[in-house]
Amino acid sequence: MAGEWTAHRARWLDWRQWPRDTRDTLFCLALIGWTVMPHLGHLPLWCGLLTTAVLLWRAQLALRGGALPGRWSVTAVLLLAVALTASGERTLLGREAGVTLLVVLIALKTLELRARRDAMVVFFLGFFLVLTDCLYSQSLITALAMLIATWGLLTALVLANMPVGKPTLWQAGAVAARSALFGLPLMAALFLLFPRIGPLWGLPADGLGRTGLSSTLRMGGVAELANDDSIAFRVRFDRGAPPPEALYFRGPVLSRFDGLDWQVSVLASARPTRHGIDLRTLGAPLGYEMMVEPGKLALLPLLESTPDRPGSAPQLPQGAPWLGHDLTWHLDRLADERLQLHAQAWTRFEHGHKIDPGELNAMRSLPPDRNPRTLAWASLLHHRLGAVDARTLAAALMAHIGQADFEYTLQPGPYGREAIDEFWLDRRSGFCEHFATAFVVLMRALGVPARVVTGYQGAEPPDADGWRVVRQSHAHAWAEYWTADGGWLRADPTAAVAPERVRASRPLPSRPGLLAGAINTMSPALALQLRRAWELLEGRWNHGAMAYSSRRQLSLLRALGVQQPDATDLGRALALLLSAAALGLGLWAWHDRHRQEPWTRLHRRLCQRLRAAGVAVLPHHPPRTMAALVRQGHGEPGEALAQALDALDRRRYATGGGRLPERGWWQVVARESAMLRKRQSLGSAARFEA
Repeated sequence: MAGEWTAHRARWLDWRQWPRDTRDTLFCLALIGWTVMPHLGHLPLWCGLLTTAVLLWRAQLALRGGALPGRWSVTAVLLLAVALTASGERTLLGREAGVTLLVVLIALKTLELRARRDAMVVFFLGFFLVLTDCLYSQSLITALAMLIATWGLLTALVLANMPVGKPTLWQAGAVAARSALFGLPLMAALFLLFPRIGPLWGLPADGLGRTGLSSTLRMGGVAELANDDSIAFRVRFDRGAPPPEALYFRGPVLSRFDGLDWQVSVLASARPTRHGIDLRTLGAPLGYEMMVEPGKLALLPLLESTPDRPGSAPQLPQGAPWLGHDLTWHLDRLADERLQLHAQAWTRFEHGHKIDPGELNAMRSLPPDRNPRTLAWASLLHHRLGAVDARTLAAALMAHIGQADFEYTLQPGPYGREAIDEFWLDRRSGFCEHFATAFVVLMRALGVPARVVTGYQGAEPPDADGWRVVRQSHAHAWAEYWTADGGWLRADPTAAVAPERVRASRPLPSRPGLLAGAINTMSPALALQLRRAWELLEGRWNHGAMAYSSRRQLSLLRALGVQQPDATDLGRALALLLSAAALGLGLWAWHDRHRQEPWTRLHRRLCQRLRAAGVAVLPHHPPRTMAALVRQGHGEPGEALAQALDALDRRRYATGGGRLPERGWWQVVARESAMLRKRQSLGSAARFEA
């Protein structure tokens, strides 16, 4: 019994010995598994388990040659899946419910693979499932996974249309690849000219897995974000980049403090009035381009300071962003796709000279029952320094931070209710938000209006295309205080305790993942090189493909010679393209109609040759029958021709369909058939003379 099981197991492990139906079915199941895999992170747990169970069950039936389940069993499972989807999603419409039901349908359809028609349904459901990958991610890795899945589905489609023999997967894959390459020029042209349409179901509520800055801040919040190594945005400067210490990308400005949390001031972040923003720029502008990833807030972390002026303000096809009184650029809604923009900034600027007195008083307020030791220390400092201006007070605090034994760390540990007291006077250990918030509290305690600004500071060195990556780990918090003659002035206490963080754009290293940690342990330089190479490819993909907008389409038409192109010209170009493609496909179909399959053409030529030599062959005769007729009609003189026909028969019906014979074979057939025809002509002439 054990020997039979071992032999049976060895036979099924040798996949080359599988029957074609078994091999093709298992290939189709593996392909469906690959197509479903990117969706597992978004599907309900029951859907992933059900799909896996159905595919494994169908694979077992294929290996054992078992009977497929009845229609009622499949229908019952489908109804259960519909009920679970409606219960979990509260609807059967929309993205999540639609993708869930599509995955269930394609899995259950494999239990009905009885005919070619069923296989076609599975293939085209698979094509649609591949398309839904774009609803969740449009990254380069997703595009590569979709490309492999599409090639696999085309291969399965080719296999379904090759019913004779047992063609290998490589043969079918080569045919699928050639077919896709034939359509590549048309796909590229459609990509360049087809109107840009927003993503399906692209609603803010659908944004999953967003990360980034928050509109509130509690000690430790930025430190948690700094452990995230994902990309926040990419930036590229038109000419020489500013020094790292000037790379401040502004996010939410936090001025309301309840003793524990910092929040955005509604007045400071409101839309400007008709009087505009109190902003004065100094020096020359700096042009830059950004590709911003979707975040948790409806804002753009632009370089300080980007004014709201023609030619300087960012322009987006999704709607015009607006600049608030706090110099933060806002969006009307969350961005559910990657944004690409161009703007101009002035790294030297002044703002906030004209400000409402009530707002200034709010920037001095502190909760009276919080952090009493810090307030007492501020009172002593004020008494010691005397009547000095805000700049002198700020310089004194910065000097104290630089001279005392403060520690800059990502893991300072949790702080309690009196966090500022504990940080400033006891532990002296924290991340950038600890230093910034403590600085602001002290400045307010000294009677100076101050607020916390969050955003990103610094950037990585430029890649081969000039793009600088800014990660979530570059998240930063700094302070601003107000003076009557200078408006709001930036003060970054982190620069006093950890100058390399600001002057060299070197944030503290985050915790690496398992694979990244292993590579980094073996070779840090290799890990960095691999990451930068991949991000360079991803940046090119985002800039070249995903950021290809209608504005770039019109630029393409201008480059082709169209003066002042608009959407109408784009439609005309697309119509012309489709007409040319239809004409080309029509000509190809006409040519294909008159084109014969190579073996059929060879068979027809053989029949003509042999009939001319006096051999009574019929169109349905295979080469072996032709050889027998040659021997019967010509005997020994026709033996060479008959052997050539036997060789053709063996080649034609070889495993895998056989290959066409070489040119030398046809030369032998032509020579021998001509000799037989000449011999027949001489025999006919002799009989006539007799």
